[in-house]
Amino acid sequence: MSEYKGIKGFQVQTRTEDPSEGIAGDFYYNSSTGQFKTVNTGGAPIGAWASGGNMNTPATSRFSAGTQTANLASGGATPSGPRIALNEVYDGTSWTEVGDLNDGRLNESGAGSGTTTAAIVYGGSNSDPDFSVNTESWDGSSWTEVNNLNEGRSNLFGVGTSTATLAYGGQSGSGSTYTVNTESWDGTNWTETNNMNTARGGGSGVGQVYTAALAVGGYTNQNSVEEWDGSSWTEITEINSGRGNQMGRAGTATSGIISGGNSPGTARMANTEFWNGSSWTEIADLAVARYGVSGQGGTSGAGLAYGGNNPSDAVTNVTEEFTAADFEIKTVTTS
Repeated sequence: MSEYKGIKGFQVQTRTEDPSEGIAGDFYYNSSTGQFKTVNTGGAPIGAWASGGNMNTPATSRFSAGTQTANLASGGATPSGPRIALNEVYDGTSWTEVGDLNDGRLNESGAGSGTTTAAIVYGGSNSDPDFSVNTESWDGSSWTEVNNLNEGRSNLFGVGTSTATLAYGGQSGSGSTYTVNTESWDGTNWTETNNMNTARGGGSGVGQVYTAALAVGGYTNQNSVEEWDGSSWTEITEINSGRGNQMGRAGTATSGIISGGNSPGTARMANTEFWNGSSWTEIADLAVARYGVSGQGGTSGAGLAYGGNNPSDAVTNVTEEFTAADFEIKTVTTS
């Protein structure tokens, strides 16, 4: 009979307890429990939401850029309704007010691109009805107006960096007039590129780079999802719970999460869904159901959700952090 050492070239390790750090693919015997165990890749499905530091100012429909531990929240609307120019930076623990936008506005898709030291915001609404073309660039201390979008719109999607961004969809006219237009930003100018398949706005753009992005949910098609490969849009697997009116987002076009939003009708949602590149899975709910929620994390295992309108329609300053382990330990079974 062959031995494990002869097949794999080493013996199965014996440990008295499970490790606090692990390498995916590791295999060992726990002598305390009498079980063989494996170390598997972790990720969003085994994560959970926890309380973070609350924003200084309750606000909804903010632009968002950055990661879970370094995030920039720009503009939005306060409980009394006016659009604001206020900006706050999150350091993973608390929020600090920084330089204001030149043009106070909100955007019900949370579009924003970049980091806490180099970001841009584009489009949005500073009054009703208003469909802004304005673009502003953030250098870590102040905002500067730069070249405008080609098409004014609010509720638009967006992903990327301060010098390479994709802006797509959105509301471009009164009533329910939505657009399929997609524009790319090269750090200086916006250029029109290939259109989306379905006009929509008010959903969530998931992705970290302008060559790979998702358009998730939104007004007109609350279940549908489209994927951008750098040159064209393709309809892909729908989300499980249709929603619009801005949700939190994190991760990439092949491993991402969305959280919150507004279901058909008026219901505020706590649902979070994880995308693995081929299918959506419902995972841990937000503690506070809400729409108009902002947040952008660096990975699907490190998400952020802040602000928005809670079930009583009150505008909140609550921040939640989603964390998923890098690995998980599973017991080997024979049945």
